[in-house]
Amino acid sequence: MTETILERCEAKGLRLTDQRRTIAAVLQEADDHPDAEELYARASAVDPKISLATVYRTVKLFEEKGILDKHEFGDGRARYETADREHHDHLIDITTGDVIEFVDPEIEALQEKIAEKLGYKLKGHRLELFGVPLKK
Repeated sequence: MTETILERCEAKGLRLTDQRRTIAAVLQEADDHPDAEELYARASAVDPKISLATVYRTVKLFEEKGILDKHEFGDGRARYETADREHHDHLIDITTGDVIEFVDPEIEALQEKIAEKLGYKLKGHRLELFGVPLKK
C-alpha cells in the first residue's frame, strides 16, 4: 500500500478535522495493532483535546470506509491496522497480547489445496494462531 491513511480518507471524501488528522497520523505511524484506548493515549499526547469518544467514532468511521481493518484476537479488545496491506497472517502471544505478523508460503499453498479439494477457489482468508512462547 502506497497511500497514507490521510490520502485514503481524502480519496473517500471524508471531512478531516484536526483531531481526525491527528488520529490518522498516529495510526499511520503505528507498527503494532493498537486498540482504541492505546490510540487515545498516543493521540491525546499529541492533542490533549482529543477525547476517547472521538477516537472510537473515528476508528469506526475509518473501518466503515475500508481504511482500517478491525481484528478481535480474543482478548476483548478490538485492534486496528490499515486495510489493503500486503496479505499476512497473525500469531498472537496469549501471555503478552503481542501480535506477530507473518507470511508462510507453505501455509498459503495448503489453504489453496484444501479449498480446491473441497471444490472451491479461495478468494481470501484470515489466519490467526494463538500460542505461548516455547520454554528454553
